[in-house]
Amino acid sequence: MPGLLVIAHAPLATALKAVAEHTFPNCAPQLSVLDVTPEMSADAVEQAARLLLAQGGHQDWLVLTDVFGATPSNAAQRLLDAAGHVRTLSGVNVPMLWRSLCYAQEPLAALVLRASQGGSQGMVLNDPVDSQIPPPL
Repeated sequence: MPGLLVIAHAPLATALKAVAEHTFPNCAPQLSVLDVTPEMSADAVEQAARLLLAQGGHQDWLVLTDVFGATPSNAAQRLLDAAGHVRTLSGVNVPMLWRSLCYAQEPLAALVLRASQGGSQGMVLNDPVDSQIPPPL
């Protein structure tokens, strides 16, 4: 079963873990989080993340980050390995996290797909004023 790691700007990672523990208390222990503070460099974030991965005891990991191109995402990209044991997905939101927790027993490749679908399907436009905006795909 893959481990889950959320790397995000503080305090988002910790807040997402609290949401996970509230909703899925039995699944939340496999979730590790890393809050990135303004003074942390990508090197420091990478070092802290590698320590969490080593302590987690999982062979495979799905790393969720908040914003692609920002420090959490850049550090997560450094965790990728040629064997495919670490995958990253940016744009973490609550539906993505919940989907990841619900399907965490699946192989890593399937979990990445489930997480991505959960994140995108969790966004719904409810705007009766402007009915010209097409619904998400």
